[in-house]
Amino acid sequence: MAIPTTSRSNEDQYEDGELTRRIIGCAMRVHATIGCGFQEVIYQNALGIEFGKEGLNFLREYEMPIRYEGQVVGSRRVDFLIEKRVAVELKAVTTLEDIHLAQAKNYLEAYQLRVGLLVNFGSKSLQFKRLVNSKAPMKLPALSMNPVNQSV
Repeated sequence: MAIPTTSRSNEDQYEDGELTRRIIGCAMRVHATIGCGFQEVIYQNALGIEFGKEGLNFLREYEMPIRYEGQVVGSRRVDFLIEKRVAVELKAVTTLEDIHLAQAKNYLEAYQLRVGLLVNFGSKSLQFKRLVNSKAPMKLPALSMNPVNQSV
């Protein structure tokens, strides 16, 4: 599956374009430094370092409840929640598949977030996909920066 990218000049016209550009820049630095072939947790650890250097507020493995008809039916963890508004889902696979995209979209819908990134470190070139959840309200819900479970 080909993953479309956007140029920097186009990024600024998107919702949270500057923030997603900074996140992608961090991912590019990680990929350029350590390449492909490692487990996802290695990239997650390295990306946490880059986010800190970039001055981004983030939570790792942010856990939120999944609701069905107003009742909690489980919970899921997104790899990163950046600045309380952008979900970042990491992969370290040779080829992104539709199921990976569906998972990232489901996080946005379940968390009522408008913007997310799916980032794959598993190929020779970094792959990323910017996602927008048009169902989410323009005004974001107040997300606590106190995660249920945060690992380092």
